[in-house]
Amino acid sequence: MTTPQIDPITIGIVSISDRASTGVYEDKGLPALQAWLTRAIANPITFVARLIADEQALISSTLQDLVDTQGCHLVLTTGGTGPALRDVTPEATLAVADKELPGFGEQMRQISLRFVPTAILSRQVAVVRGQALIINLPGQPKAIAETLEGLKDEHGSNVVPGIFAAVPYCIDLIGGPYLYTDEQVIRAFRPKNAQRPPLV
Repeated sequence: MTTPQIDPITIGIVSISDRASTGVYEDKGLPALQAWLTRAIANPITFVARLIADEQALISSTLQDLVDTQGCHLVLTTGGTGPALRDVTPEATLAVADKELPGFGEQMRQISLRFVPTAILSRQVAVVRGQALIINLPGQPKAIAETLEGLKDEHGSNVVPGIFAAVPYCIDLIGGPYLYTDEQVIRAFRPKNAQRPPLV
């Protein structure tokens, strides 16, 4: 059996926080994103990290740079998705979008509602820009992992699917690299005709 070709991927991770970006407190979003993605994805990953303030124009220009200049096929943001006056991440993301994918935000809120009724205040969006998928995630490391991975029962069976199960096939459809995942962390879903031989 031939070993499947494993494509490298460049992933942008963006933490959006006025206070963390000015050193008032330590940013926990970027380490949480990088740790989870490193566990979940089997491909070689190059991370491009950005820690920025809650400024709409800055967020939009950062996303544009990560996709158009840095060549990221996946960009994950954390922070700035609530209803507060300074929370402008969704607006900044939609401003650079070619297409919106509402199902991601709907599923993220379903996961968070299992824990807190204030999940309905979250405004995360996901969009396509060119050949890149951009997703807004919650701000807390625990919520980031739950949103990406989903919720499991005591036997390890999925109770609520995580959003990352749909990410590899979405990236396939927009012309990005084929992502392999560690199925102990997250099982990527693809139709049978879109699946490559598994890694051994």
